[in-house]
Amino acid sequence: MSEVTARAVKNEIINLRTTERQKNLLRRAAEATDHSLTEFILGSAVDQAERVLADRRWFTATDDQFAEFVRLLDAPLPTTIKFDRLFSRQSRFADRDN
Repeated sequence: MSEVTARAVKNEIINLRTTERQKNLLRRAAEATDHSLTEFILGSAVDQAERVLADRRWFTATDDQFAEFVRLLDAPLPTTIKFDRLFSRQSRFADRDN
């Protein structure tokens, strides 16, 4: 399969406004990495977006923090009148013939 057919079709446009200094900095960095300005900006932006979103999916904890987290998950919920009332009703999904 050729490189052209393996790539996704790019038909979306993002317009950016920059200062002259920002544009020159980005252009120099793109040239230094042997990328076009578009490839450099888009690649950098996508990398940053993935890092931002990963921060919302991946969490790190020490062994003590994880043990406390598991303890809290395993602990029974405090009983409340609302929960007691809710759980005493028959489920809407229960077999009504029984």
